[in-house]
This record gives sequence, structure tokens and C-alpha cells, in this order.
Amino acid sequence: MHERDRCAFERAKVFSNAKQKSMVGLDIEAGSIAASEVGVNGSMRVLRHGIAPLEPGIFREGEVSDPEALAGALKDLFAEHKLSKSVRLGVANQRIAVRTLYLPLIENAGELETAIRFQAQEHVPMPLDQAVLDWEVIGHTTTENGEPRVEVVVVAARREMINSLLEALERADLRADGIDLSAFGMIRALQEGGHAGVGAADFVAAPTVSYEERFAQQGAGAAGSSPASPDVQPVRSAQLYCNLGDVVNLAVAQGPSCLFTRISPVGIEGIAQRLAERRQLNLVHARQWLVHVGLEAPVEEIEGDGETVRSTREALDEGAGKLADEIRLSLEFYGAQEGVVAVDGIVACGPGTTIPGLVERLQRDLGHPFSVGRPTALATLDDAAAARLTLSYGLALED
Repeated sequence: MHERDRCAFERAKVFSNAKQKSMVGLDIEAGSIAASEVGVNGSMRVLRHGIAPLEPGIFREGEVSDPEALAGALKDLFAEHKLSKSVRLGVANQRIAVRTLYLPLIENAGELETAIRFQAQEHVPMPLDQAVLDWEVIGHTTTENGEPRVEVVVVAARREMINSLLEALERADLRADGIDLSAFGMIRALQEGGHAGVGAADFVAAPTVSYEERFAQQGAGAAGSSPASPDVQPVRSAQLYCNLGDVVNLAVAQGPSCLFTRISPVGIEGIAQRLAERRQLNLVHARQWLVHVGLEAPVEEIEGDGETVRSTREALDEGAGKLADEIRLSLEFYGAQEGVVAVDGIVACGPGTTIPGLVERLQRDLGHPFSVGRPTALATLDDAAAARLTLSYGLALED
């Protein structure tokens, strides 16, 4: 690796502990850029924010296609809104792998790092010499035999993908003080400030019990029957957080701890693209039609060209079905993992939540209770802006 790249990666750790008076969280999607500058001196508050459109083809499925054009858009956005040039960038694409590893308790930091890298080779689906690797210890558990072990979240990202993002930031004269998973920012945003989902104070380290035991004890508590065996510790349930953007970004979290995350390329942008192709619209107008038509009102009551209204509803019906399938698949992936915690609700955020009836359709199809998440710090903004800025706000928050 070239020394210039090495310095860039060291500067852009996923689990960043850098302390700043203010930080700009930066979230890039196929159709727009969202930036939120959050002050962390005393109470956290949004100092400045901005949203700017992106031309088609600059950014696709979480990756940069045209670094020079992206840099120009970033320069204009940061200059217009007078944003700080210290940024924490969110990444969300299918060239990132997140795995939870369980290792014997190792006190020596160097030995733990060696063990993590050794185990990561077996669990991360990419050559480690082509990846940026970071990790964080999130808890301690015991095995069935009572032996202590450490729980570690490992994040690996393709180096070339990270390089293209850093190139765009450097061309825009921005400083990447951290690169974070967008999923981590989503969890922070929706738990910070008392969001209706599970709060940080509710986190309980997960004991080592089986999936069946977890459900059994929860069912017993709900029915008011006798307490669970003293060998089985009570455990709180988890939430599925779901950002409905150009891609669908999903994360299961128990309190502030991310237990599982997955990116699906099926998203709102794909629905808009199909509509644009069918009705020969540009993408900006197609996105507007999705919000205008939605899934609630009868099509004959919606104003506008009848054929476009019907095509929009058809695209939304098809898209909602695909989104439900992807979320269901993610829940199945999560449920197949070792020692999972039951999910008892889904918190949705992002631009897709502004499409009337979409969240209700997903709740109906999946049979899970849904709520729509908006950070309290964005409560003064209109709903569309708050929805788009949610991830960038969470990225700007301190870990």
C-alpha cells in the first residue's frame, strides 16, 4: 500500500474516537448528498445542514462512479451552507462485510489483534490484503461451559471502494476524520434524544443462551407465568432499524450495540428508475411522482395524468413487495446466527418513509410492528428534510 493511502486509511477508521467541537456527518446517495454539522461542545445540536441533488451516474449503489463530479457537488454544498470541512463519511454498499466474532478472553491487546485478524480470514468474504479492516469489542459472554469469551464486531471494506470515496473528499478539500458504517449512524440517530425505539439505557449484555430459550422466556413473561430458570438470564429484545433510501440499509441493534447489518440494492431509487423508464420521465420527476401518488389514496382520486398515476401506483406496488421480501430475507439471515436476540419491532427512516402508505404496506406484508423514526434534533425541519438528514445526523454524533 502506498504511504499516502496508508495515512488516509489510518485517518478514516470505522470506529473513530476523534473529539471535535463540531463534526459534519456526510451521507451520499444516488440522487442527493445530505450533510449535518453537529456541535458536541456541551449538549449536541445541529449547527448547520444542507441537501444537494446529484446528477444520475455519479454515485450508484453506494459507490462512486465519477469522483471528479462528486467532488464538485460536495464543494458547492459545503460552500453554500458554510459547513465545517471535518467530516465523518457514511458508507453503505455490498462491498462491506460486518461480522461478529466470539473469541476466548484475551487480555493482551496485541494478542487479541492477532486473534481477530486470524479469525477474520475465515469469516470475511474478501482477501484481507485488499481490505480496510477495523473492529471493536462490544461485550463479554461465557460459553456453555462457563468459559469467558469476548464478542467483537469486525468491519471489512474493499480498499479500492474506500479509495474512490477518499479521492472525492480530497478533491473537494474536505478532511475525512472518520469513515463509519451508515448503519451505525442510523442506530445512533434513532436512539439519541429519546426516540421511541429502544434507548441506550435499555442495553443489557446478551447472555449465552439459545434462540429457543430467549423466545421461551419472553413468552413466559408475557403470559405472566412462573419466572424462567435461574440459569437463563432475562434479556431485552432487539430492534430492526431500516433506512429506505436508494439502497435499503438494515441493522439489528440491542440498545446501542449493532448485532447484524445488511445492505440490499433493492431501494427507492430502483422504483423511481422503473417508473422513469415506463413513462419517459427524468429521475427527479419520477421521485416526485412516488411521493405524490403513494399507496394510500385510490388512484382515481389522485390529481395528475391518469396513465402516470396508474404507472406510479404499479411501480410502488411492485417495489413494496420487493422491499418486504428483502427485509424478510434479512430477518431470516439474522435469525440463523448464533445466539440471536428476538426482534420485536422495526423502526423505519429515510426518504422512503415520506411515501404515503409505504411503511403501512411493509407492516402488513411482514407482520411486524413498524414505527417511523425521526431524530428529535431535526424536529424543526420539514418531514422530507428530516427524513433525508437522519443518517448524516447520526454519522456526526460521537461514538
